[in-house]
Amino acid sequence: MNMSLISFRLLALTLSLPFMSHSQTSDNQSFLVYIGTYDKGVYAFRLDAKHELHALGLVGEVINPSWVGTDRDHKYLYAVSELEGKENGGVASFSIDRETGKLHPLNHVDSAGVAPCFLAADATGKTLVVANYVTGGVSSFPIKPDGSLGQMSSLMTTEGHGPNQERQEGPHAHEAVISTDNQRVYVPDLGLDHIRIYRLDPSTSKLTPNDPPFVKGAPGQGPRHMVFDRHEKFAYLLNEIKPVISVYSRDPANGNLHLVESVPTLPSDFSKENTGAEIRLDPAGKFLYASNRGADTIQVFAVDSSTGKIKQVQSVPTGGKEPRGFALDPTGKLLLVGNQKSNSLVVFKVDGATGKLTSTGRQFEVPTPVDVLFVPAA
Repeated sequence: MNMSLISFRLLALTLSLPFMSHSQTSDNQSFLVYIGTYDKGVYAFRLDAKHELHALGLVGEVINPSWVGTDRDHKYLYAVSELEGKENGGVASFSIDRETGKLHPLNHVDSAGVAPCFLAADATGKTLVVANYVTGGVSSFPIKPDGSLGQMSSLMTTEGHGPNQERQEGPHAHEAVISTDNQRVYVPDLGLDHIRIYRLDPSTSKLTPNDPPFVKGAPGQGPRHMVFDRHEKFAYLLNEIKPVISVYSRDPANGNLHLVESVPTLPSDFSKENTGAEIRLDPAGKFLYASNRGADTIQVFAVDSSTGKIKQVQSVPTGGKEPRGFALDPTGKLLLVGNQKSNSLVVFKVDGATGKLTSTGRQFEVPTPVDVLFVPAA
Protein backbone atom coordinates (compact mmCIF):
# COMPACT_ATOMS: atom_id res chain seq x y z
CA MET A 1 0.00 0.00 0.00
CA ASN A 2 1.21 3.49 -0.80
CA MET A 3 0.68 5.52 2.35
CA SER A 4 2.65 8.59 1.34
CA LEU A 5 1.03 11.99 1.40
CA ILE A 6 1.09 13.39 -2.11
CA SER A 7 -0.10 16.87 -3.01
CA PHE A 8 -3.27 17.13 -5.04
CA ARG A 9 -2.84 18.84 -8.39
CA LEU A 10 -5.38 19.23 -11.15
CA LEU A 11 -4.08 18.45 -14.62
CA ALA A 12 -7.12 19.89 -16.38
CA LEU A 13 -9.62 22.42 -15.08
CA THR A 14 -12.70 20.98 -16.71
CA LEU A 15 -13.74 17.94 -18.66
CA SER A 16 -16.21 18.35 -21.52
CA LEU A 17 -17.29 15.23 -23.38
CA PRO A 18 -19.65 14.45 -26.25
CA PHE A 19 -22.59 12.26 -25.22
CA MET A 20 -25.42 10.36 -26.79
CA SER A 21 -28.76 12.03 -26.10
CA HIS A 22 -30.47 10.90 -22.93
CA SER A 23 -33.51 11.78 -20.85
CA GLN A 24 -34.36 15.24 -19.58
CA THR A 25 -33.91 13.96 -16.04
CA SER A 26 -30.34 12.88 -16.76
CA ASP A 27 -29.58 16.15 -18.56
CA ASN A 28 -30.60 18.13 -15.48
CA GLN A 29 -28.65 16.01 -13.02
CA SER A 30 -25.30 16.80 -11.49
CA PHE A 31 -23.21 14.67 -9.18
CA LEU A 32 -20.58 14.95 -6.52
CA VAL A 33 -17.76 12.45 -7.09
CA TYR A 34 -15.92 11.42 -3.94
CA ILE A 35 -12.52 9.73 -4.16
CA GLY A 36 -11.26 7.48 -1.39
CA THR A 37 -7.47 7.49 -1.05
CA TYR A 38 -4.47 6.26 0.90
CA ASP A 39 -3.81 9.87 1.86
CA LYS A 40 -4.89 12.45 4.40
CA GLY A 41 -8.53 12.50 3.35
CA VAL A 42 -11.35 12.32 0.83
CA TYR A 43 -11.06 14.31 -2.41
CA ALA A 44 -13.96 15.35 -4.62
CA PHE A 45 -15.10 16.56 -8.02
CA ARG A 46 -18.38 17.93 -9.30
CA LEU A 47 -19.83 16.46 -12.51
CA ASP A 48 -22.26 19.10 -13.72
CA ALA A 49 -25.32 18.87 -15.98
CA LYS A 50 -23.13 19.76 -18.99
CA HIS A 51 -20.93 16.76 -18.22
CA GLU A 52 -17.99 18.90 -17.14
CA LEU A 53 -15.84 17.64 -14.28
CA HIS A 54 -14.58 20.24 -11.78
CA ALA A 55 -12.06 19.56 -9.03
CA LEU A 56 -13.07 20.45 -5.47
CA GLY A 57 -9.85 19.29 -3.82
CA LEU A 58 -9.60 17.83 -0.31
CA VAL A 59 -13.10 17.96 1.19
CA GLY A 60 -12.84 15.84 4.35
CA GLU A 61 -9.87 14.86 6.48
CA VAL A 62 -9.43 11.27 7.70
CA ILE A 63 -6.36 9.01 7.53
CA ASN A 64 -6.39 6.55 4.60
CA PRO A 65 -10.11 6.60 3.66
CA SER A 66 -9.73 3.62 1.32
CA TRP A 67 -13.51 3.11 1.04
CA VAL A 68 -16.36 5.62 1.23
CA GLY A 69 -20.14 5.21 1.16
CA THR A 70 -23.35 7.07 1.93
CA ASP A 71 -26.67 6.44 3.62
CA ARG A 72 -29.75 5.75 1.48
CA ASP A 73 -30.68 9.45 1.24
CA HIS A 74 -27.11 10.60 0.48
CA LYS A 75 -27.15 13.02 3.41
CA TYR A 76 -24.15 11.50 5.18
CA LEU A 77 -20.83 10.04 4.05
CA TYR A 78 -18.95 7.29 5.87
CA ALA A 79 -15.26 6.49 5.39
CA VAL A 80 -13.06 3.74 6.74
CA SER A 81 -9.74 4.79 8.22
CA GLU A 82 -7.28 2.05 7.26
CA LEU A 83 -4.36 2.56 9.62
CA GLU A 84 -0.93 0.99 9.21
CA GLY A 85 0.42 -1.71 11.50
CA LYS A 86 -1.57 -3.77 13.99
CA GLU A 87 -3.66 -0.90 15.34
CA ASN A 88 -7.42 -1.08 14.95
CA GLY A 89 -8.78 1.12 12.21
CA GLY A 90 -11.76 3.42 12.41
CA VAL A 91 -14.90 4.66 10.71
CA ALA A 92 -15.56 8.37 10.26
CA SER A 93 -18.98 9.92 9.68
CA PHE A 94 -19.62 13.22 7.90
CA SER A 95 -22.56 15.31 6.78
CA ILE A 96 -22.48 16.30 3.10
CA ASP A 97 -22.71 19.95 2.03
CA ARG A 98 -24.42 19.71 -1.37
CA GLU A 99 -23.46 23.25 -2.37
CA THR A 100 -19.72 22.91 -1.86
CA GLY A 101 -19.18 19.15 -1.64
CA LYS A 102 -17.44 19.68 1.70
CA LEU A 103 -17.70 17.00 4.37
CA HIS A 104 -18.42 18.13 7.93
CA PRO A 105 -17.20 15.71 10.66
CA LEU A 106 -19.80 14.11 12.91
CA ASN A 107 -17.91 11.44 14.84
CA HIS A 108 -15.30 8.67 14.59
CA VAL A 109 -15.54 5.15 16.02
CA ASP A 110 -13.23 2.15 16.34
CA SER A 111 -13.91 -0.37 13.53
CA ALA A 112 -13.25 -3.30 15.92
CA GLY A 113 -10.57 -4.71 13.65
CA VAL A 114 -7.35 -4.06 11.76
CA ALA A 115 -7.44 -2.53 8.27
CA PRO A 116 -11.14 -1.84 7.67
CA CYS A 117 -11.48 -1.90 3.88
CA PHE A 118 -15.21 -1.67 3.14
CA LEU A 119 -18.47 -0.35 4.56
CA ALA A 120 -22.11 -0.20 3.50
CA ALA A 121 -25.29 1.34 4.90
CA ASP A 122 -28.46 -0.74 4.88
CA ALA A 123 -31.73 0.12 3.12
CA THR A 124 -33.26 1.70 6.23
CA GLY A 125 -30.33 4.08 6.64
CA LYS A 126 -30.04 2.95 10.26
CA THR A 127 -27.23 0.37 10.10
CA LEU A 128 -23.64 0.49 8.86
CA VAL A 129 -21.72 -2.75 8.22
CA VAL A 130 -17.89 -2.76 8.12
CA ALA A 131 -15.43 -5.38 6.83
CA ASN A 132 -12.05 -5.51 8.61
CA TYR A 133 -9.49 -7.07 6.27
CA VAL A 134 -6.52 -8.10 8.42
CA THR A 135 -8.40 -9.50 11.43
CA GLY A 136 -11.32 -10.73 9.30
CA GLY A 137 -14.18 -9.54 11.51
CA VAL A 138 -17.38 -7.92 10.27
CA SER A 139 -18.80 -5.26 12.58
CA SER A 140 -22.14 -3.45 12.56
CA PHE A 141 -23.10 -0.07 13.98
CA PRO A 142 -26.39 1.78 14.43
CA ILE A 143 -26.70 5.05 12.54
CA LYS A 144 -28.21 7.77 14.72
CA PRO A 145 -30.85 10.24 13.41
CA ASP A 146 -28.15 12.91 13.03
CA GLY A 147 -26.01 10.59 10.87
CA SER A 148 -23.39 9.85 13.50
CA LEU A 149 -22.50 6.30 14.51
CA GLY A 150 -23.54 4.66 17.75
CA GLN A 151 -21.88 1.95 19.81
CA MET A 152 -21.08 -1.27 17.91
CA SER A 153 -24.04 -3.66 17.79
CA SER A 154 -22.26 -6.86 16.72
CA LEU A 155 -18.94 -8.32 15.60
CA MET A 156 -18.86 -11.50 13.54
CA THR A 157 -15.54 -13.36 13.57
CA THR A 158 -14.38 -16.66 12.13
CA GLU A 159 -11.29 -18.87 11.90
CA GLY A 160 -9.41 -20.84 9.27
CA HIS A 161 -7.03 -20.37 6.37
CA GLY A 162 -6.58 -21.07 2.68
CA PRO A 163 -3.87 -22.90 0.70
CA ASN A 164 -1.84 -19.77 -0.09
CA GLN A 165 0.34 -19.46 3.03
CA GLU A 166 1.42 -15.91 2.22
CA ARG A 167 -1.99 -14.41 1.42
CA GLN A 168 -4.41 -16.78 3.15
CA GLU A 169 -2.94 -17.35 6.61
CA GLY A 170 -6.26 -16.37 8.20
CA PRO A 171 -9.69 -14.90 7.43
CA HIS A 172 -9.67 -11.65 5.43
CA ALA A 173 -13.11 -10.06 5.04
CA HIS A 174 -12.92 -7.85 1.96
CA GLU A 175 -16.45 -6.57 1.41
CA ALA A 176 -19.96 -6.58 2.90
CA VAL A 177 -22.78 -6.57 0.33
CA ILE A 178 -26.27 -6.06 1.75
CA SER A 179 -29.10 -7.70 -0.20
CA THR A 180 -31.85 -5.44 -1.52
CA ASP A 181 -34.42 -7.08 0.77
CA ASN A 182 -32.16 -5.93 3.64
CA GLN A 183 -32.11 -9.42 5.18
CA ARG A 184 -28.63 -10.74 4.38
CA VAL A 185 -25.03 -9.58 4.20
CA TYR A 186 -22.56 -11.31 1.83
CA VAL A 187 -18.88 -11.13 2.77
CA PRO A 188 -16.21 -12.27 0.27
CA ASP A 189 -13.38 -13.64 2.41
CA LEU A 190 -10.02 -13.65 0.61
CA GLY A 191 -8.34 -15.73 3.28
CA LEU A 192 -10.84 -18.58 3.48
CA ASP A 193 -12.04 -18.76 -0.15
CA HIS A 194 -15.55 -18.31 1.22
CA ILE A 195 -18.45 -15.97 0.70
CA ARG A 196 -19.68 -15.64 4.27
CA ILE A 197 -23.41 -14.99 4.73
CA TYR A 198 -25.05 -13.27 7.69
CA ARG A 199 -28.60 -12.34 8.63
CA LEU A 200 -29.25 -8.66 9.36
CA ASP A 201 -31.81 -7.44 11.88
CA PRO A 202 -32.46 -3.80 10.90
CA SER A 203 -34.29 -3.09 14.16
CA THR A 204 -31.20 -3.86 16.27
CA SER A 205 -28.41 -3.44 13.66
CA LYS A 206 -27.17 -6.89 14.68
CA LEU A 207 -25.70 -9.64 12.48
CA THR A 208 -26.17 -13.38 13.04
CA PRO A 209 -24.98 -16.39 10.98
CA ASN A 210 -27.14 -17.39 8.03
CA ASP A 211 -28.09 -20.97 7.21
CA PRO A 212 -26.01 -21.83 5.21
CA PRO A 213 -23.28 -19.72 6.86
CA PHE A 214 -21.04 -19.53 3.79
CA VAL A 215 -20.47 -20.55 0.17
CA LYS A 216 -17.20 -22.32 -0.55
CA GLY A 217 -15.15 -21.11 -3.51
CA ALA A 218 -12.30 -22.71 -5.42
CA PRO A 219 -9.13 -23.10 -3.28
CA GLY A 220 -6.56 -20.34 -3.60
CA GLN A 221 -8.60 -17.92 -5.71
CA GLY A 222 -9.08 -15.30 -2.98
CA PRO A 223 -12.59 -13.76 -3.20
CA ARG A 224 -12.46 -9.95 -3.14
CA HIS A 225 -15.53 -8.06 -4.41
CA MET A 226 -18.93 -9.08 -5.74
CA VAL A 227 -22.00 -7.50 -7.29
CA PHE A 228 -25.58 -8.67 -7.78
CA ASP A 229 -27.74 -8.05 -10.81
CA ARG A 230 -30.78 -5.80 -10.30
CA HIS A 231 -33.08 -8.70 -9.44
CA GLU A 232 -30.45 -10.50 -7.32
CA LYS A 233 -30.90 -13.57 -9.46
CA PHE A 234 -27.16 -13.74 -10.16
CA ALA A 235 -23.99 -12.72 -8.33
CA TYR A 236 -20.63 -11.92 -9.91
CA LEU A 237 -17.56 -12.45 -7.74
CA LEU A 238 -14.13 -11.09 -8.65
CA ASN A 239 -11.28 -13.10 -7.15
CA GLU A 240 -8.10 -11.24 -6.24
CA ILE A 241 -5.35 -13.88 -6.12
CA LYS A 242 -6.33 -15.64 -9.34
CA PRO A 243 -7.77 -13.70 -12.31
CA VAL A 244 -11.20 -15.33 -12.33
CA ILE A 245 -14.80 -14.11 -12.13
CA SER A 246 -17.14 -16.63 -10.51
CA VAL A 247 -20.79 -16.39 -11.57
CA TYR A 248 -23.43 -17.64 -9.12
CA SER A 249 -27.19 -18.03 -9.12
CA ARG A 250 -28.93 -17.02 -5.89
CA ASP A 251 -31.58 -18.94 -3.99
CA PRO A 252 -33.96 -16.28 -2.59
CA ALA A 253 -35.34 -18.66 0.02
CA ASN A 254 -32.15 -19.11 2.04
CA GLY A 255 -29.68 -16.78 0.34
CA ASN A 256 -27.43 -19.61 -0.84
CA LEU A 257 -25.31 -19.21 -3.97
CA HIS A 258 -24.72 -21.89 -6.63
CA LEU A 259 -21.82 -21.72 -9.09
CA VAL A 260 -22.86 -21.20 -12.72
CA GLU A 261 -19.45 -20.69 -14.35
CA SER A 262 -15.92 -19.38 -13.81
CA VAL A 263 -14.49 -17.00 -16.40
CA PRO A 264 -10.85 -15.82 -16.59
CA THR A 265 -10.19 -12.09 -16.74
CA LEU A 266 -6.80 -12.46 -18.45
CA PRO A 267 -5.39 -14.51 -21.33
CA SER A 268 -3.89 -17.87 -20.35
CA ASP A 269 -0.43 -16.75 -21.52
CA PHE A 270 -0.34 -13.66 -19.26
CA SER A 271 2.65 -14.32 -16.99
CA LYS A 272 3.13 -11.12 -14.98
CA GLU A 273 1.93 -10.67 -11.41
CA ASN A 274 -1.70 -9.55 -11.32
CA THR A 275 -4.45 -9.08 -8.74
CA GLY A 276 -8.13 -8.38 -9.32
CA ALA A 277 -9.53 -5.22 -7.72
CA GLU A 278 -13.04 -3.96 -8.51
CA ILE A 279 -16.14 -5.28 -10.27
CA ARG A 280 -19.23 -3.30 -11.36
CA LEU A 281 -22.38 -3.71 -13.45
CA ASP A 282 -23.66 -0.90 -15.68
CA PRO A 283 -26.99 0.68 -14.62
CA ALA A 284 -28.94 -1.44 -17.13
CA GLY A 285 -27.26 -4.68 -16.03
CA LYS A 286 -26.14 -5.48 -19.56
CA PHE A 287 -22.38 -5.17 -19.09
CA LEU A 288 -19.91 -6.17 -16.39
CA TYR A 289 -16.59 -4.42 -15.72
CA ALA A 290 -13.56 -5.63 -13.76
CA SER A 291 -10.14 -4.09 -13.04
CA ASN A 292 -6.77 -5.87 -13.10
CA ARG A 293 -3.75 -4.57 -11.18
CA GLY A 294 -0.63 -5.75 -12.96
CA ALA A 295 -2.17 -6.05 -16.39
CA ASP A 296 -3.49 -2.53 -15.64
CA THR A 297 -6.69 -3.02 -17.61
CA ILE A 298 -10.45 -2.85 -17.38
CA GLN A 299 -12.13 -5.98 -18.75
CA VAL A 300 -15.58 -5.56 -20.28
CA PHE A 301 -18.07 -8.46 -20.41
CA ALA A 302 -21.51 -8.78 -21.99
CA VAL A 303 -24.09 -10.29 -19.63
CA ASP A 304 -26.75 -12.83 -20.64
CA SER A 305 -29.63 -11.81 -18.38
CA SER A 306 -31.41 -15.17 -18.75
CA THR A 307 -28.49 -17.43 -17.77
CA GLY A 308 -26.22 -14.99 -15.92
CA LYS A 309 -23.28 -16.06 -18.06
CA ILE A 310 -20.75 -13.52 -19.31
CA LYS A 311 -18.60 -13.11 -22.41
CA GLN A 312 -15.60 -10.79 -22.69
CA VAL A 313 -15.96 -8.10 -25.35
CA GLN A 314 -13.03 -5.78 -24.59
CA SER A 315 -9.83 -5.28 -22.61
CA VAL A 316 -8.80 -1.64 -22.16
CA PRO A 317 -5.54 -0.24 -20.70
CA THR A 318 -6.28 2.27 -17.94
CA GLY A 319 -3.43 4.61 -18.78
CA GLY A 320 -1.84 4.19 -15.37
CA LYS A 321 -0.48 1.76 -12.79
CA GLU A 322 -2.61 -0.52 -10.62
CA PRO A 323 -6.21 0.47 -11.35
CA ARG A 324 -8.05 -0.25 -8.14
CA GLY A 325 -11.44 1.39 -7.62
CA PHE A 326 -13.64 2.59 -10.45
CA ALA A 327 -17.30 3.47 -10.95
CA LEU A 328 -19.80 4.19 -13.69
CA ASP A 329 -21.74 7.41 -13.34
CA PRO A 330 -25.49 6.86 -12.66
CA THR A 331 -26.40 7.75 -16.25
CA GLY A 332 -24.08 5.01 -17.55
CA LYS A 333 -22.20 7.37 -19.85
CA LEU A 334 -18.88 7.67 -18.04
CA LEU A 335 -16.49 5.34 -16.25
CA LEU A 336 -13.94 6.89 -13.87
CA VAL A 337 -11.02 4.74 -12.72
CA GLY A 338 -8.39 5.49 -10.10
CA ASN A 339 -4.86 4.32 -10.86
CA GLN A 340 -3.44 3.92 -7.36
CA LYS A 341 0.27 3.73 -8.16
CA SER A 342 0.29 6.55 -10.72
CA ASN A 343 -1.94 8.93 -8.72
CA SER A 344 -4.36 9.50 -11.57
CA LEU A 345 -8.11 9.57 -12.12
CA VAL A 346 -8.82 8.61 -15.75
CA VAL A 347 -12.09 9.18 -17.59
CA PHE A 348 -13.60 6.82 -20.18
CA LYS A 349 -16.68 7.23 -22.33
CA VAL A 350 -19.09 4.25 -22.32
CA ASP A 351 -20.88 3.03 -25.44
CA GLY A 352 -24.39 2.20 -24.23
CA ALA A 353 -25.01 -0.26 -27.07
CA THR A 354 -21.84 -2.34 -26.77
CA GLY A 355 -20.57 -1.54 -23.27
CA LYS A 356 -17.16 -0.77 -24.71
CA LEU A 357 -14.93 1.95 -23.31
CA THR A 358 -13.15 4.73 -25.17
CA SER A 359 -10.46 6.81 -23.51
CA THR A 360 -11.27 10.50 -23.49
CA GLY A 361 -7.60 11.38 -23.03
CA ARG A 362 -8.57 13.29 -19.89
CA GLN A 363 -7.07 12.57 -16.51
CA PHE A 364 -6.67 14.31 -13.17
CA GLU A 365 -4.00 13.86 -10.55
CA VAL A 366 -5.29 12.56 -7.22
CA PRO A 367 -3.10 11.08 -4.46
CA THR A 368 -3.37 7.26 -4.42
CA PRO A 369 -7.01 7.00 -5.58
CA VAL A 370 -8.57 3.68 -4.56
CA ASP A 371 -12.35 4.24 -4.53
CA VAL A 372 -14.83 6.26 -6.62
CA LEU A 373 -18.33 7.20 -5.39
CA PHE A 374 -21.04 9.17 -7.22
CA VAL A 375 -23.54 11.10 -5.06
CA PRO A 376 -26.49 13.12 -6.43
CA ALA A 377 -25.73 16.81 -5.93
CA ALA A 378 -29.41 17.70 -5.37
